[in-house]
Amino acid sequence: MILMQLKNISKSFGGENILMDVDLEIKSSDRIAIVGRNGAGKSTLLKIMTNEISYDNGEIFKTKDLNIGYLEQHIVIDENTNVWQFMLDVFSDFIEEEKALNKLAKEIERGANNKIDNTDLITSYGARLQKFEDSGGYRYESDIKGVLSGLGFSEDFYDKQVSSLSGGQKTRLALGELLLIKPDLLFLDEPTNHLDIDTLTWLESYLIGYPGAIVIVSHDRYFLDKIINTVYEVAHQTTTKYMGSYSKYLIDKSANYEQDLKRYEKQQEEIKDAKDFIQRNIARASTTKRAQSRRKSLEQMHVIDRPLDDEAGANFSFQVKKASGNDVIQLNDFSFTYPSSDTPLFKNVSFTAHRGERIALIGQNGVGKTTLLNEITKHNPEIKLGANVDIGFYDQEQALLSPKNTVLEELWSEFPHIEERIIRNTLGNFLFTQDEVLKTVGQLSGGEKARVSLAKLMLLNANLLILDEPTNHLDLDSKEVLEAALSEFPGTILFVSHDRYFINKIADKVIELTKDEAIVYLGDYDYYVDKKAEMLEIEAFENKPEVVTKVDSKRKLSFEEQKRIQSETRKLEREIAEIEETMESTEEKLEMLELEMTDPDVYQDHERLMELTEKTNQLKDTINQLLEDWETAQTKYEAYKKETAE
Repeated sequence: MILMQLKNISKSFGGENILMDVDLEIKSSDRIAIVGRNGAGKSTLLKIMTNEISYDNGEIFKTKDLNIGYLEQHIVIDENTNVWQFMLDVFSDFIEEEKALNKLAKEIERGANNKIDNTDLITSYGARLQKFEDSGGYRYESDIKGVLSGLGFSEDFYDKQVSSLSGGQKTRLALGELLLIKPDLLFLDEPTNHLDIDTLTWLESYLIGYPGAIVIVSHDRYFLDKIINTVYEVAHQTTTKYMGSYSKYLIDKSANYEQDLKRYEKQQEEIKDAKDFIQRNIARASTTKRAQSRRKSLEQMHVIDRPLDDEAGANFSFQVKKASGNDVIQLNDFSFTYPSSDTPLFKNVSFTAHRGERIALIGQNGVGKTTLLNEITKHNPEIKLGANVDIGFYDQEQALLSPKNTVLEELWSEFPHIEERIIRNTLGNFLFTQDEVLKTVGQLSGGEKARVSLAKLMLLNANLLILDEPTNHLDLDSKEVLEAALSEFPGTILFVSHDRYFINKIADKVIELTKDEAIVYLGDYDYYVDKKAEMLEIEAFENKPEVVTKVDSKRKLSFEEQKRIQSETRKLEREIAEIEETMESTEEKLEMLELEMTDPDVYQDHERLMELTEKTNQLKDTINQLLEDWETAQTKYEAYKKETAE
């Protein structure tokens, strides 16, 4: 069922076109990602669909009484209440009905005591009570607790005023409110900001089972791969649709570009050959007719535009001035306590970072990850740094930047010995060109400040990079450039990140920081997840062997079922791939027929035009049927994946 459809939507600001002729469709089971560079128009498109801003041209169709929920990047919520009451307000209808049912029950009780016939009243009460129970009337408090817990709010927060929460906590609270409301169509603009890895994992599980449609703008590629089944890329003022996961979108996008580029280059060769032939033969009596015919064909040819590649991206690499010793960082039972506290923020932290290692430091929000990085950069005497270690530090708060400096001054003041030409070239590699280098740092967006910090980091040529959330504020393309640069870096990297895709790309060691210890895992993020699950199973076996025995026996009993599910899942994967391949070839046939219909000769041949029209209608019907088949197979596939995950 189609919930919303956009046709030829256009939007401009101050005479500058942001979106042109955008088409987009949302169905009831869709999980859609809106992707594109920063400034491409993703948030503008979301605001148009949620009726936050108007559009200039086009049409939007919605189903009647469509219930829409929208989580913005910059939210405004009621702060004059506490956390529990804020969430409780979602269920005001339930609370009123519960009061009415209690009142009705007392009325029935009084009637019974007075020997009054309450048959009609009892019947009405029973029907209302059943409806109340079926709609979850007795579950709403447990639902609130589940969502608050999943989003990192313990019971200690229930009585806290919303006004006392941080910006990130308010965003999480607004997200929790939307999840409890369960709108038919849920729009989420950067929902993973301010979430630690545990909360991200919980949110993924929740959204996988969400009953409505979801449209997401996010830079979290791991999150997108877990959730979405459709991608709309916003680029060059319009949208392009891709079916499948985010990773599949990257593959398909690259393949489509290469295919379009080959078609364009082939046609350009044909045009060049035709022009050469015409020029050689137009003046010769024996060949002039052929030359004229070729010229007519050339004039009527539908010329393919050169496919638009992505705009220029940042381009940089990290080098070192000198190599460090083999042991770069050593911590032995290191603890940290704030001067105003008697309780350590964390303790018993022991690990060694060797030259060339890439170490991800992970843990819950507030456990002290940034504090630990700061203590290393401050050369805390309890932390041993190896020989010839030069530290380059990336601060997620950008506190090391001076707001009053221009972009050029920001780099030049730190590297006064480097020529202005080289500084400008460096900034150009980070997409700061011409007058943009004269902007003050205070005028820059979060993404632009991030690029300035990375430019400074590159010029340091340090052999130890300590990075605190380096992918925050970066668009997807900039993240990929950063990953490539760090992958080639010959030094050592210690970084904090909530970006699990980034951790998988960079890390060869993961350290989980808790308040009581630091646990080392010799692998990437996926290895950490698997190893942690294995450790929890071993712990359960050692502590409660009788429970594990029951679980194991249950697993043996369901082995055949497990094999069946795996077999069905593989079949569905093949079926989905075949449908997508057939759909792609059918769309190409349709495109060729529609292209042929634009030929003036065909247009004047009514019989041929009717024949082509009939064929295109058949192909459109085929595509619609393939889409339905794809949705059916995808729904079954997701159900099986969910079953195996559980």
